[in-house]
Amino acid sequence: MERNELYPVFLKVNNLKVLIVGGGNVAEEKLTFLLKSSPNARVEMISPIYREATVKLAKNHGVKMFKGKYRRSFLKGKHIVVATTDVPKVNEKVYADCRKRAILVNVADNPPYCDFYMGGIVTKGNVKVAISTNGKSPTTAKRLRQFFEDVIPENIDDLVKNLNEYRKTIKGDFEEKVETLNEFTKGLVNKKDSNEN
Repeated sequence: MERNELYPVFLKVNNLKVLIVGGGNVAEEKLTFLLKSSPNARVEMISPIYREATVKLAKNHGVKMFKGKYRRSFLKGKHIVVATTDVPKVNEKVYADCRKRAILVNVADNPPYCDFYMGGIVTKGNVKVAISTNGKSPTTAKRLRQFFEDVIPENIDDLVKNLNEYRKTIKGDFEEKVETLNEFTKGLVNKKDSNEN
């Protein structure tokens, strides 16, 4: 049976430098989701042309935009690159250049040329859930995102903050604290009794 072996991480993209290569619909989509999740992300873009809505979004978030064709020199100091052009040769060059420099790269809609995928994300205050379909079905990730947005209660952030305050008051070593919190929170996830009809 095939298995998703991706390792999920939550990146502090306000501390990292991100480059988006391209300025069309896909670039706008990637920028929108990145800034929705991380409004203070440090992003630069390079493209010969940009959509009007992309320019507006970029200006609202301090995204640096350069007009022109992609050059290797744009990779200097970057940690993450997303290639979104509709020219496969350009995207493949971006990928190859990034791989030589150990820069994480995602070529949109081209899984073999991706070190990572940008999955579905649900955010409610301090709680964030990321969803991956291993690059196989973005539509499924979207539907799962909608499902989790509906089922995760709006007040989950209050619960997280209260538990954080409670955690600070617990005495004992790490294991004792974990055991106390596990006992205290076990009612959050109600599993159905297997004997129920």
